[in-house]
Amino acid sequence: MEKSMTSSRLPQTDSIRELARFWDTHDLTDFQDELEEVTQPVFGRAHAPGPIRLRLTPSEATAVRRLAKSAGVSQNVLIHGWIHQQLEPHRKRVQVRS
Repeated sequence: MEKSMTSSRLPQTDSIRELARFWDTHDLTDFQDELEEVTQPVFGRAHAPGPIRLRLTPSEATAVRRLAKSAGVSQNVLIHGWIHQQLEPHRKRVQVRS
């Protein structure tokens, strides 16, 4: 005689870890009658800080372009390097969140 699979109810939790553990040991097809379609995201992503925008004067922008070209790197790489150099001495004293 075959044993019938009894399906437990879907977990009522917002914990991604708990849900992952549950779905590691269960099959979605066993819960088709309990599923509902959702149109909005259920889990949101944490928002990372946006980019920092910087306005340069035309002469500053020209100087950055020339320095980057002479160094053989993009303007972004050049500026990022400058920022890294300035932040490095302070990293031990102040924790900077990445």
